[in-house]
Amino acid sequence: MTIDLEKLAAVPSPTPLRSAEVERGVADSVAYLGSDAALHSIERDPYWPKWNSPWWHMLLLHELGEARQIPSRTSAAMAARIDRLLHLFPIHPSDAPGADMQRDSACHCALGTMYPVLAACGIDVERTLPWVKPWFVRYQMADGGLNCDNTAYLQTSECPSSMVGTVPPLEAMLLGAAGSSEQRAFATRAGGFLMDRALIHGSRTVHNAEERGAAVAWRALTFPRFYFYDVLRGLAVLVRWAEATEQRLPEAAVATVVNALVERWPDGVVRVERQAHAGKTTLLPTADRSPSPRAPASTFPLLDAVSRLGEPSEALTRQWSEARAGLLRLARAGRLVT
Repeated sequence: MTIDLEKLAAVPSPTPLRSAEVERGVADSVAYLGSDAALHSIERDPYWPKWNSPWWHMLLLHELGEARQIPSRTSAAMAARIDRLLHLFPIHPSDAPGADMQRDSACHCALGTMYPVLAACGIDVERTLPWVKPWFVRYQMADGGLNCDNTAYLQTSECPSSMVGTVPPLEAMLLGAAGSSEQRAFATRAGGFLMDRALIHGSRTVHNAEERGAAVAWRALTFPRFYFYDVLRGLAVLVRWAEATEQRLPEAAVATVVNALVERWPDGVVRVERQAHAGKTTLLPTADRSPSPRAPASTFPLLDAVSRLGEPSEALTRQWSEARAGLLRLARAGRLVT
């Protein structure tokens, strides 16, 4: 399958107007992040609860291009608190005796999504959290992917990597300088992983068979992403990867997605098709770190305002425009190949 480049180039690049409700939501989240309550929440737990803690407000502001509004003391507190988490991803019980696997350790997609936020806030993440990019290298699987399920690393007969666990680390790895040879090799292999999946295929393995069912939903675009995957997010990072690494991008790896997006959004305006965050549960912080029962996850005004089904998405529209422009640059450079 090939891409009709003339049709791709003909798609306009509009900028949907931001509603007053979204503007109020941005102001509300910025005010919350500047509060003592936000700092106390980060100190108690940097990640939980979903979706209404500083972590999620910060991620969403970044996705909207508003990371510059995140108060500096809050981004600094988040970086410092992340640095107090385990600097490893426990796979065996002996890796971190006595640790709470959900509270004391990050996962690949969590680190991958927060890394760009902190960088956009002006933090030198490579200096402040120098262990994060080597973490991604350490836990890359044989096929170039990663998996936030620690039991996936115990499988010896197959490689049950995950799209959700792979894309955010690759996004983070493409930021900043080229990095070490190991980090460049990581990016090359992760890009190969996405191409092998053609952005749309779930895992072929037994251990991660659930992903094959989840893949049905990937073609419906979601916002906010947080750590979730859809085909536009995959396309955007793969185009960035090809440009940053000066690799050739086979049309066959992206054509199914590109052609479908051109047909679905001929005016260039992308609308929210899925609420990936809806219906999820969360851990709740406890004063004595006792086990917490899971509870329904709560939302906040900005999250509600930008995730309404059928509404134009400023962020998704911008990402689709940038991906199209990148594809056309690759084509002109002779690096979008059949």
